[in-house]
Amino acid sequence: MYIAIGVMFVLGYIAIALEHPLKIDKAASALFTAVICWVLLILGKNYIFPNLGEEAVYFIGEDLMHHLSEISGILFFLLGAMTIVELVDAHGGFSLITDRITTLKKSKLLIILSVVTFFMSAALDNLTTAIVMATLLKKLIGSKKDLWLFAGVVIIAANAGGAWSPIGDVTTIMLWIGGQVTAANIVLKLLIPSMVCLTLPLIIMSHKMKGNIESPVKNEDGSHEASIPLKEKKLVLYLGLGALLFVPIFKTVTHLPPFMGVLLGLSILWATTELIHRKKEAHKKRSLSIGVVLEKVDTASILFFLGILLAVAALQTAGHLTQLANLLQASIGNIWIINILIGFLSSVVDNVPLVAGAIGMYNLSMFPQDHTFWELLAYCAGTGGSCLIIGSAAGVAIMGVLKIDFVWYLKNITLLAVSGYLSGVLTFWLMNLII
Repeated sequence: MYIAIGVMFVLGYIAIALEHPLKIDKAASALFTAVICWVLLILGKNYIFPNLGEEAVYFIGEDLMHHLSEISGILFFLLGAMTIVELVDAHGGFSLITDRITTLKKSKLLIILSVVTFFMSAALDNLTTAIVMATLLKKLIGSKKDLWLFAGVVIIAANAGGAWSPIGDVTTIMLWIGGQVTAANIVLKLLIPSMVCLTLPLIIMSHKMKGNIESPVKNEDGSHEASIPLKEKKLVLYLGLGALLFVPIFKTVTHLPPFMGVLLGLSILWATTELIHRKKEAHKKRSLSIGVVLEKVDTASILFFLGILLAVAALQTAGHLTQLANLLQASIGNIWIINILIGFLSSVVDNVPLVAGAIGMYNLSMFPQDHTFWELLAYCAGTGGSCLIIGSAAGVAIMGVLKIDFVWYLKNITLLAVSGYLSGVLTFWLMNLII
């Protein structure tokens, strides 16, 4: 059964990677893989835990609930954060940021969009930021070639911006909630390497961008956003961003899990929007209500995280991850090489299970909180996915919105992303060497 669990996980991973050819949502594959892995774990209890006998069933059940409690914290955090972002978007809050960008010069616009993406991704998350910026790009750029080139740099910016923030990327969130890193330290150690990761590709691409952009034909926008007063847009935007930025402070002061802070922010924003719309007509209130907003939240992604994290937890309980850690330590041993490889792997497969696997393989007794290993893991897993368009949630989102071709990205953006990724690793190494 030990081998069967490993085989099942690999097959499930292949199904996740081949989501589009198979026409099966990766969330379904992840959930199926998770359940089957735990079923095989129960069936093979006597082989995996030969000294426990029937007590092994109780032990496995307890271990499952322990992992589920940790995973639930991540899922509730994501659900709360995604709901806040969708609520802000429904009220047109993000248009207050994007409407201020008016330049037509390609190089200047590229720099502005990249910097905005970098910091917006840190404040929100790279997936949401990528979707917002992809929508903006469609409104600003008419040429398909320019549109895709801008989008490629935006993907790098979104992933680089998410890596240094405790709430910017789901993998950094996992490390922060798991206690492997602290909020202040991860910002301090990864801000400069992440900036370098974006700066090098940005310099190269901005030199290639000459002239002005070709604006698309504008259509009349009849959306409900036009009817929302400016003061309401500002209020919801500021409250939403404030709620997300307050989460690290809440955790530091109260020592409660981060999901409690994001739920507090959501409750305040929810109540505020209910109050400001209480006197409006029913049909206007409905489009801005939390019920409609919750329909837009990507629950499939949340279920995918649940499935893949539970599947990894099964490997951890069965002992696969410990064995893999021992193998890596014996064959490679160098934490820098291990993390760089994890970064490149994250461009091929999802970085969530890679980080979950690393957390299972290397515990806090081996590498204590804020150790270089965890910091480097956060950077590599967060930025390495930019090397291929399918390697990150931001890349997949922009690929879907703008219909970018995989091979085109490989030819035009991959080398830029790799150069930025490795230059960030070098910067991080030099910082550690000096400090």
